[in-house]
Amino acid sequence: MNDQPPKRFQKNPLTLSEHVDAKATRKLTARRHSTNAVWLGLGMMGLIGWSVVVPTLLGAAIGLWIDKHHPSSHAWTLALMAAGLAIGCYNAYCWVAKEDMAMREEQNGRDE
Repeated sequence: MNDQPPKRFQKNPLTLSEHVDAKATRKLTARRHSTNAVWLGLGMMGLIGWSVVVPTLLGAAIGLWIDKHHPSSHAWTLALMAAGLAIGCYNAYCWVAKEDMAMREEQNGRDE
């Protein structure tokens, strides 16, 4: 009987942690590209929407409070609502840019 292990086990032995890491990476990649991508996309759109709506409503609420307690010739409600909208749009833009960069890095990592 031959005491040598079969050649298929000799060519690139992986440690247990490397083997587990490779399987986990394959599973996560498969999960990202599964049929749940539609729901994930809808969830992301909702998240982006809330990141714009919350600062806008917060600005409007602060503006209403200022207009009620400190009346002046300027409408703080409109000004702060516009500022909240600008902050929310900037926040959404930064988040989308970060996610796009992460997706591109992941795609480049798979291509290499």
